[in-house]
Amino acid sequence: MLLKLIGPKIAKSDSHFRKAIPANERLLVTLRYLASGDSFHSLAYLFKFSKQVISNIIPQVCEALIEVLSECIKMPQTPEKWLNVSKRFFDQWNFPNCLGSMDGKHIVIQAPIDSGTEFFNYKSTFSIVLFALVDADYNFLFADVGCQGRISDGGVLKNSILYEKLENCELGIPNPQPLPGRSRPVPYVFVADGAFGLHDNIMKPYPGVQEKGSEKRVFNYRLSRARRVVENVFGILSAKFRVLRKPLLLQPDKAEKIVLACCYMHNFLRKKSTSTNIYTPNGVFDLEQGGQIIPGNWRREGQPSS
Repeated sequence: MLLKLIGPKIAKSDSHFRKAIPANERLLVTLRYLASGDSFHSLAYLFKFSKQVISNIIPQVCEALIEVLSECIKMPQTPEKWLNVSKRFFDQWNFPNCLGSMDGKHIVIQAPIDSGTEFFNYKSTFSIVLFALVDADYNFLFADVGCQGRISDGGVLKNSILYEKLENCELGIPNPQPLPGRSRPVPYVFVADGAFGLHDNIMKPYPGVQEKGSEKRVFNYRLSRARRVVENVFGILSAKFRVLRKPLLLQPDKAEKIVLACCYMHNFLRKKSTSTNIYTPNGVFDLEQGGQIIPGNWRREGQPSS
């Protein structure tokens, strides 16, 4: 299916000197790279292409994937569609008036030449940031990649198109509605962690350690449970696309294409009925049973190595 979609975009013509690498092999080497994170040197032995050719093929194919799968990541444009997202959050996680869960993930890269500390983050690595907004069914609604690692998650949000549209009231967010059993209208919100600033439509937990059994502690638990969705999405993304578990030995612009291609592929595989149970089988995500959180299988995959 993917080959039919991107074949015409990545196919090259034969020359008088040599035959072109077929489109199916170009796609194969790219998918192998995304799934395994193997070095170009290792892929060169496997596919019998030179490292230089592979370094050109992978960004080109990722760019084609982003183009043909552009409809896979799409934010709701109308209040009715946002209400459907909110209903799923209430049904799945018992958190009302929630339109999505947002967070940032650092993608480790090799220090770019002459970049100084621009990409140096608080974890003492060089990185670009993947900022994402996800729905209750573990799909991306919005993804922004490429911000320098030194910028905080809140700063990444404020530099994104999402925040610009939020400030200009262009997202089509529904009007405030009362919570179940209440009469006072409450705005619809995106849930986030303490790294983000409060906003009429952004909700974060109360700071500090709250007293056991207090209303604030109960609220923090409920919000954190809804926010775990984005954590699970990042977890399954790096468990399946293992290129994200290793430092990307690429310039930031090429790394950005690879990360975005992984995000689009995630939604593509999640939304297709033929692939969703293979890509994310039962038990891969966190579950709640009887008030207890059962960790998903992705958490047992092991931590990424340096």
